Amino acid sequence: MARSITTLVLAALSVGLTFGGADAADKVRVVTTIPDLKSLTEAVGGDLADVESLTRGTQNFHEAEVRPSMMLKLRKADLLIENGVELDSWVDVAVNGANNPNIVRGARGRIEISRGIPLLEVPSTRVDRSMGDVHPLGNPHFSLDPGLAPIITQNILDGLVRIAPQHRAAFEKNRAAFLAKVDEQMARWTKAMEPMRGAKVVAYHPSFIYFVTRFGLTQVGTVEDRPGIPPSPQHLVNLIHQMREDRVKAILVEPSNRPRDSRIVIRSARTWQGCEASLSALMTGRSEAAASPSRKKANTAAKRDGSCAGCRSQP
Repeated sequence: MARSITTLVLAALSVGLTFGGADAADKVRVVTTIPDLKSLTEAVGGDLADVESLTRGTQNFHEAEVRPSMMLKLRKADLLIENGVELDSWVDVAVNGANNPNIVRGARGRIEISRGIPLLEVPSTRVDRSMGDVHPLGNPHFSLDPGLAPIITQNILDGLVRIAPQHRAAFEKNRAAFLAKVDEQMARWTKAMEPMRGAKVVAYHPSFIYFVTRFGLTQVGTVEDRPGIPPSPQHLVNLIHQMREDRVKAILVEPSNRPRDSRIVIRSARTWQGCEASLSALMTGRSEAAASPSRKKANTAAKRDGSCAGCRSQP
């Protein structure tokens, strides 16, 4: 009798472990190259996806250092989601070291979310290294435009469905709920930005063209001399004169940018009460509400000096 009870207990434990493992095994293991895509993939995948990012929001996505830890994440991945347009081309090195045939370029577990994006700043002439970090296919920073969320999330949905077609309905429901929230927030963001429509701004790096285009701002220059190249003293002098003349009151920066350069410009142009601001500060002043829903962890606060009294952004 005791042996029978023991057998039943072991059988019950075996069934429980089997079902518990099935839940975990049923999830799609996703790796994204940048945290923007991690947030968006989590929104679409919901509880049916385990999502990791290879980079952090404070990093320069152009120049991420490939590490063994990246290869370990990629080795276990069912799906790799990359930005594309040469923003994250370094991921090919990590994939080669991961020895995972499911995520090599051309495999069903590899998704580039730039598909269908109306790219801006596509060069019309030949591009070479003397021009700096210019992307021959166009500007790759489109995830900073929340209005492009429908296209990006559709590409993510298509990738998830390739791996787990049985969960299509759940993924579609998650995506629809997320886009409904984006639409609601877009109305608020658009209203908040309306008084700034037509305002002239300077960006540290050419990352913000999709953002300024969406909300009607005008970018008149960059702190960098050329994309990816730190500014020369003469470039900063010229930029300061231009900003005074155009009465520019904001420099848009990212956490990976060199703050010293933009602060030199700010302090040298105190007469126009300029400020250095992240996207979240321009939109709401709160770190949890960045301009793009996917960048909410990257841009967390405005970096301000004493000359910012006339700026609309909040601390």
